[in-house]
Amino acid sequence: MKLPVIKHLTSFISENDEDYVIETIETLEALTEVPSLKDEELDVIGELISNMYALLKYTKWKKKERQEKKH
Repeated sequence: MKLPVIKHLTSFISENDEDYVIETIETLEALTEVPSLKDEELDVIGELISNMYALLKYTKWKKKERQEKKH
């Protein structure tokens, strides 16, 4: 994932809620079951899903890091 996209999505999660990203992941996962999708399309969807999971892990790590600094 490119840095501007990571920054944008990280900002989005901090301003809203990570549930939006989780729901997006679930939607993309459901789309992978469409039989008419081409391999290239599945690759793109898979890359998006992978990046969003990584983003969620990063934001959880950042939250934990901030909480540890407060204590």
